[in-house]
Order: sequence, then C-alpha cells, then structure tokens
Amino acid sequence: MLLGFKTELKLNNTQRTQLLQHCGVSRHAWNWGLALTKQILDHNQFNPTKKIRFPSAIDLHKWLVVLVKPECPWYYECSKSSPQEALRSLRTAWDRCFKKISLAPNFKKKGLRDHFTLEGVIKFIAGNKIQVPKIGILKTYERLPQLKPKSVSISRQANRWFISFRFDVEQQESRKTTIVGVDLGVKVLATLSTGEAFIGAKSYKSFEAKLSRMQWLHRHKVKGSANWKKAQIEIARLHRKIANIRKDTLHKLTTLLAKNHGTIVIEDLNVSGLMANHKLSKAITDMGFFEFRRQLNYKCELYGSKLVVVDRWFPSSKTCSNCGIKKERLSLSERVFNCEHCGKVIDRDLNAALILSKVVS
Repeated sequence: MLLGFKTELKLNNTQRTQLLQHCGVSRHAWNWGLALTKQILDHNQFNPTKKIRFPSAIDLHKWLVVLVKPECPWYYECSKSSPQEALRSLRTAWDRCFKKISLAPNFKKKGLRDHFTLEGVIKFIAGNKIQVPKIGILKTYERLPQLKPKSVSISRQANRWFISFRFDVEQQESRKTTIVGVDLGVKVLATLSTGEAFIGAKSYKSFEAKLSRMQWLHRHKVKGSANWKKAQIEIARLHRKIANIRKDTLHKLTTLLAKNHGTIVIEDLNVSGLMANHKLSKAITDMGFFEFRRQLNYKCELYGSKLVVVDRWFPSSKTCSNCGIKKERLSLSERVFNCEHCGKVIDRDLNAALILSKVVS
C-alpha cells in the first residue's frame, strides 16, 4: 500500500524565492486552464450543434506552450513539470465534477494554499538532502527514507515550507482478535466498549479568543501594507497550530486502536448533516470526525486490522446493551441511558459503543 511522507524544508532566501516562483507558475497555469475550459463549456451550452471537444490535460499543455509561454517568458525560469501537473490536476477536478463527486473547480488566489508538484529526476542524498528538478538540492530538518519517488509535492503553510511524497510499504499481519466498538461524540471524542474514554483536543476552543483578537487587528490594518502581511502570517501560524494539535490527538488515538485491536467497529456518521446544526457545527469541526475516519481507514489497512462501518441509521444509542430492547425516543440532552425494561443504567456513549461491538460478535 502507498503511504505519504511529509516533512519541513530548511531553506535560504534564494530557495524561498524559487519556491514562490514555482507556486506562481502553477497557479497561473491552473487559472488559465480553468478560464479556457469554462469558455469551452459555455460555448457548448449555447451552441449544441457546434460543440468543441473538451480538452485533455495533454491538449491543455500543448495550448499552454503555444499561446502562453511566448507571452510569459518567466515560465522558463521554473520546472516544466509545475504547470504540467497543475493542468493534470485541473483535468482530474473536472472529471470529478462531471461524475458529480465534487463541485466545479475554483480559481486560485495568491497566498492561499500555495503548492506545486515536481516530477522527473528526484534523488535522495544520504542524510537530510533531496535533489529536485530546476531548484536543486533542498535540506530538511529530519532524515529522509532512501527511496526513489516519481514525484514530490511542495506546499506552504504560513511561513514554513513542506515537501511530501508517497512510497510503497508492506502490510503487516495483525494477530489481535479483540473486537472494540467506538462511539464518537462532541463532549468526549471517542468512547470505547472497553470503558475507556478519550477527550478531544478542542484546540480551536482553546485558541478561539486569541484568533478572534488577531483577526480583528488584521481587519483594521491597511490592506497590502507590511504590518497587514505580518498579521496575516501570524493568523496562518495560529491556524496551523490549531490543526496540528487536533491531528496529533487523532493520530495517537487511531494508531492505538489499529495496533491493539483486531476489529474496530464505528458508525457511518453523516458529518455534512451534523454540520447543518449551527449549535453543534463548531464543536464537530473541532473534533475532526472526518479526519478520524480517514486516518483509521489507512492505519487499519497498514497494521492488518479490520474496520467495520455500521450503517448511519443503525440505532446504537437507542438500543439497550443489556437486553437489546430499543427505545422509541432518546433526546440529545439525555446523557445517561436508562432502560425501562431491564433497569439498566449506563452512560449513553458507553452503551452505544457496547452495541457496536456486538454487531460483529
């Protein structure tokens, strides 16, 4: 299976300028290709008898070489793979849109999610150095695995740059036979059928006041000024800190579950539907339910565990874990499950986790 590796780059000012140039070329190619493809779609919509074939990524790159590069000589200062990969990603985005998997792609803005992809001759030099096309040798803060990836992606978060690539690893065989049910919640991130409860990081809640203050100060600065740019970077750094704290908590929990249990049972939560509740949306986002399932998916595959996803309409919270009788009504405010049939009194989340563990057994 393929795993991703991401680490921070140790750069000088010249290299930072080169990376920004590559981001600019990639963004320009994406926006040019998006504008062109939208014009083709509009033309086909209003001229059904004289339709133009929707271009592939290769077609877009050929047109880019003929139409754009002669007018933009700064394209030749960067690697040719940067605009190529941008147009390839654009074509993939349109394919997802046509299949109704996602919405239509949007134009990219400078300074927002800056990234680009390089492919070609990529070499890992012993230790913490990597050689990439056009830019040359880049240093990292940690040792790199000695591999031969076909491509690397370089991205910027606030004032830091990161490099990432994928490599193939062998799956492990798990000898664990234990079955555990996991119930996700807002108050407690995860409650296991074993009785353990894991509190979420709630990093956004911890830094919400500070973030609000920084955003207020940013709004009252002159747009485009040096102080405005500094404040913008400080806000991005705080956002990165909040996200890193959340991801660290989720990584530790999902690794613990995948390594120590043979079968993990969770519910297929309708996160989009839950986010519609404006009273809970902020807390749900702070917990990171989608990221929890994403990490658990690949870690179960890596460590040889089995992940069972129960249907979202399964009444795990309403069913008694002792006698199996289902309650007709159970409000969200009732945090203790009280069974009128057998008299069982148990925590609501623990009861749901026990029910989930019995689905497989």
